[in-house]
Amino acid sequence: MSDDLGSVLKRTRTVLFAHAHPDDETLATGALIADLVARRIEVVLVSATRGERGEVVDGPLRTLAGTAALAAHREAELTAACAALGITAQYWLGTPPAARPGTKTRYVDSGMRWVREGLAGPADDVRPDAFSLAPLDAVAGDLAALIEQVSPDLLISYDHGGGYGHPDHLRMHEAALAAAARTGTPLAEIVHHREALDPDHGDAVWFDLEHRLPEVARALREHASQLTVDGAQLVHSGGQREEITTSVGLRLRSR
Repeated sequence: MSDDLGSVLKRTRTVLFAHAHPDDETLATGALIADLVARRIEVVLVSATRGERGEVVDGPLRTLAGTAALAAHREAELTAACAALGITAQYWLGTPPAARPGTKTRYVDSGMRWVREGLAGPADDVRPDAFSLAPLDAVAGDLAALIEQVSPDLLISYDHGGGYGHPDHLRMHEAALAAAARTGTPLAEIVHHREALDPDHGDAVWFDLEHRLPEVARALREHASQLTVDGAQLVHSGGQREEITTSVGLRLRSR
């Protein structure tokens, strides 16, 4: 590989993040987004679905669970989270300009089930119009169309495991690979564990961004239908607690 990730980042002025659902951008990469914005790098986000099948926290928003109103509510949550992180523009995959010429597609959350702790698999009742089942050529074509419009210096999306195996994350990973190849755009994959990076190769960088916790916490609070922020921790709809992610790695895919 003629380039390493460090040199790519040094000349980067616009980054496109490709995520699957509202809140993924903040949960997985919020600190990185905030740090890039602070460095005066333009950050653009494309989201594949509205998170229609997301579980809703207990409380007044619980009535949204399983209703059509949840999608609209999560759209508004994402808009607010993007503002908190400083994201320049947010698009929906399948909706112009993030769509193949003459097409418009509304990709739907596929849902998931837990195979074991930390690993998700396909839902037992996945819908035919689910994002994970959408033809890869079409999904990649929609993403490539946005890349042509935005002209990012770097595309960032999931690794081959989708973070924790969510079917929609896996589909976005496949689409990012294909769209990056079509457009000649450098692609960096999100790495969640520092030990997964090889320190002897220049294709990866680890970011310790604990100082970005305030920005991430503010953005997470906007996703109030899905989680609750408690200091430096977040509480998921099922009651699971975890530390807010502020450190993340990127690995450059060779072309």
